[in-house]
Amino acid sequence: MVGLGVGIDYALFVLARHREYLARGLDPREAAGRAVATAGRPVVFAGGTVVVSILGLAVANVPFMTVGGLAVSIVVLTMVVASVTLLPAFLGAAGPRLARAGRIGRALQTRKLGRLARRRDPAAGAAHAAGWRRWIGHVSQHPVPYAVGAAGLLLTATLPVLGLRVGLPDDGSLPHSRTERRAYDLVAEGFGPGTNGPLVIAADPTGDPGVLDRLVATVAADPGIASVAPTHIDRATGIATLVVFPTTSPQDKATADTIARLRTDVLPTAIGHGPARAHVGGAAASLSDVGQRTSQRLPVFVAAVLAMSFLLLMLVFRSILVPLKAVLLNLLSIGAAYGIMVAVFQWGWGGALIGLEATVPIVSFIPMFLFAILFGLSMDYEVFLLSRVREEYLRTGDNGTAIVEGVSRTARIITSAALIMVAVFLSFAVAEDPSTKMFGLGLATAIFIDATVARMVLVPATMTLLGRTNWWLPKWLDWMLPRGPVGTDDTDAESTGEAPRPRLVDR
Repeated sequence: MVGLGVGIDYALFVLARHREYLARGLDPREAAGRAVATAGRPVVFAGGTVVVSILGLAVANVPFMTVGGLAVSIVVLTMVVASVTLLPAFLGAAGPRLARAGRIGRALQTRKLGRLARRRDPAAGAAHAAGWRRWIGHVSQHPVPYAVGAAGLLLTATLPVLGLRVGLPDDGSLPHSRTERRAYDLVAEGFGPGTNGPLVIAADPTGDPGVLDRLVATVAADPGIASVAPTHIDRATGIATLVVFPTTSPQDKATADTIARLRTDVLPTAIGHGPARAHVGGAAASLSDVGQRTSQRLPVFVAAVLAMSFLLLMLVFRSILVPLKAVLLNLLSIGAAYGIMVAVFQWGWGGALIGLEATVPIVSFIPMFLFAILFGLSMDYEVFLLSRVREEYLRTGDNGTAIVEGVSRTARIITSAALIMVAVFLSFAVAEDPSTKMFGLGLATAIFIDATVARMVLVPATMTLLGRTNWWLPKWLDWMLPRGPVGTDDTDAESTGEAPRPRLVDR
C-alpha cells in the first residue's frame, strides 16, 4: 500500500513539472532533466522524511514492528530512486507525446506551427490551475474564518481519540461466512468465550515442591479464570505448564485486566518468597504486552519523529515557522483519522459500510504504525506544496502571490495523487480481517483529510496570516545551516535572467 501510494505521488510530481517544461517549448530530454533538477529534489527530501518517520518504529523496541518499519523504508527508498532515475529516462524516451493532452499539448502544437509569440508566458502551461487559483485566493482573502473553521473541524473529529481502547480483535469479529468465525462461535457456546484465548503459565518449581498445588488453587480462585487444565510437567527439566481459560473473550478488556492481575497479585501470592518462578504467556498475553509496550513508547516515538521531521524541513525550507506549522497540521490530520477509526470500530458508526459485523478494539500496534506511515505521507504533500510556494516567493518576493501561485500549481497534483491513494487504501478497508480494515480506513481517511482540509484550506490560511514571517530564520541559525535550498527553480531563473530574491533572515 505504501509503495503504491508514494510511487504515484513522486511520479505525478515529477511528471507535472516535466509537462510544464514541455509546454514552454523545451526539448523533451532537457525538460526531463530540469524536472528532476527542480521537482526531484523535493521528492528526495519527501522520501527522506517518510523514511525517518517510519524508521522511528524502532523506538518501540518491538522486533516485528522494527522489521516492518525497515521493510516499508526499503520500499519508499526504492520508489525515490526510481523517481529520479528510471522515471526521467522514460520521460525523455517518450518525447513530446506526454504534452499532447489538454491545453498543454495544444500550446506545444501551436509552437510547432510557428505561433510562439502568443505562448511565451510561462503561466500558459498552468492555465488549468485557474479554478484552484480562485479558490486559494478566496481563502487567502478570508484567512481567519477558514483557519478557525478548518481547525475546529479537525479537532472535533479528533475528540473520539479520548475513548481509544487498544486490544486484539478475535475471530468473533470475522464475517459469519468464515469457518474461523463458525468455529469460534461453537467453541464459545460449548465451553465459554475464554476457551478461544487460553493463557499459558510456565512454572519452575525448583526448591519448592508444593508450589504447583498452591499455584493451581490460587489461579483457579481468581474471578477472571473459568478453569485450569491439568498440570503438565516435563520430566527432563521439571518445568510445569498450566493452561488457563479466562471467563472473557480474547479481545475483551477484562481479559487484559485478568492477565495483569495474575502477574502482579496472584502468582506472587502463590509463589511467595521461595526460589520458584512462574510466568504468564500465550497469544492473548503476548499481544496485551505489545499493546502496553507501544502505549508506553508512543510519546517517545512521536516526539522523536516530530523532532527529526522539524529539523529536516528546517534544512529544506530554511525557516522556523514553516516546519513548525507543518508538524502541527500533520498532527491534526492524523488525530482526526484516529478519531474516525475509534468512531467506526469501537462505536460502530458506519461500520456496516465496510463490512464490520461487530465493534472491536483498535489493534494495539496499529496506532504507532499508522502514525509513522501517515506522518511521512503527509510530509510528502507538505514538501511538494511548500517547495513550490518557496519557489514563487524567491522569484517574486511577495508572500501573497507565492501562496496563491504555489498552492494552485500543485493543487491538482496533490488532489489527484491523494484520490489514487485513497482508492488504493479503501480497497483494503473492505477486507474481511478487521486489522486490515483498520489500516485501510485509517490511511484513506488521513490522506483525504490531509489533501483537502489541511493542504487546500489550513495551509493557505495560516501562511497568509503569518505573512513574511513564514520565511523568518534567525541570523545565527542561517549561518549554521548548510546551503543548497531544495525546490528552487534555478533553471527558470537562468532562462528568464532573473536572480532568486533573498530569504527573510533576521539580520
